[in-house]
Amino acid sequence: MSAKSLIIAGVMSGTSADGIDVAVVRIASGKLRPSLTLLAHEGFTYPAALRRAVLAAMNAASISTAELARLHWRLGLAYAEAVTHTVTKHKIQLDLVGCHGQTLYHQPQPASYAGRRFACTWQAGEAQAISAALGVPTVSNFRPADMLAGGQGAPLVPLLDFALYAHAMRGRVLQNIGGIANLSAIPAGAGPDALIAFDTGPGNMILDALTAALFNKPFDRNGVLAAAGHVIEPVLARALRNAYFQLKPPRTAGREQFGREYAAQFAAACRRHSSSSHDALATATAFTAETIVQSYKRFVHRRMRQHPVDFIVSGGGARNRTLMAMLAQRLAPLGCQLAASEDFGMPVSAKEAAAFALLAWHTWNHLPGNVPAATGASRPAILGQVTYA
Repeated sequence: MSAKSLIIAGVMSGTSADGIDVAVVRIASGKLRPSLTLLAHEGFTYPAALRRAVLAAMNAASISTAELARLHWRLGLAYAEAVTHTVTKHKIQLDLVGCHGQTLYHQPQPASYAGRRFACTWQAGEAQAISAALGVPTVSNFRPADMLAGGQGAPLVPLLDFALYAHAMRGRVLQNIGGIANLSAIPAGAGPDALIAFDTGPGNMILDALTAALFNKPFDRNGVLAAAGHVIEPVLARALRNAYFQLKPPRTAGREQFGREYAAQFAAACRRHSSSSHDALATATAFTAETIVQSYKRFVHRRMRQHPVDFIVSGGGARNRTLMAMLAQRLAPLGCQLAASEDFGMPVSAKEAAAFALLAWHTWNHLPGNVPAATGASRPAILGQVTYA
């Protein structure tokens, strides 16, 4: 296997727990940074029973070890099937797989347990199942090395953001809107040490939960349901006072902050002001938009304002027209031009999966994969563990 040019499948399943994205990328060494060519990408919805199991594990106060073991293996089999389908369909011979896994728990701040204080994280999915099915090594478990270097284990996508989008004359903000929303900001002409990256807050997580509870649909396709409602301003104002938004970067969020329980509280607050389910969803959509824009204004804008800024959105939220319209309206006065990542050559559903292909390339070549300026780590770290076929 070449140490410099590899064909790698990146595999991503995010906090929305709705399925698996696979991106197959050819990665080669470059003078300043690796070059990436997207060869194929596919998306796969979790089978209903598997999604129920994932969500139950995420929200469980307690769960049996047998259930966790079965889920860990079942996810590995699902990842193996997704990659196999992708490379078979596109007739691609792989060298390596990089799999993020499904986050079941992420605790970036130290807390006490069994007599010690420590941070921890867990991304489930048996890597050996992938390697056995594909016959190539799999890199997985990317987050712990950064956390043990003092970082929060996230965000890890900034490595790809810098490789693809850094520009000498234009500032770039890469805003991913998955279950959780996160941004990477690259000032014009800046190196990776000047990159700013953090989780802005909820992305689709609350929207999907309300759409399921109020409309019996998995998500608000194109934002049509939210577009039929009106924003409940008192609920929005109160939600924006959440303590999370006072934290300075580096910061990370997940279901622990904005999961099922939070969504239920948000819906209850909306019902006290309006009986309209459309109004509740419109308010949740505005909440995501406002938290993204306020995060940009507070932590990024002053560092970017001397240059034109491209605000490039990826993830499922980029397909929500109502959310994108809200963002465009709020960002225009700040000198930002809203775009989707596919306008720059990377499909919105492929970017995070491609990031884990790049991270796997770094690991295989014994190169650091974290960006300490983004995660808060004290040093660069080689991420992940390699499982051989």
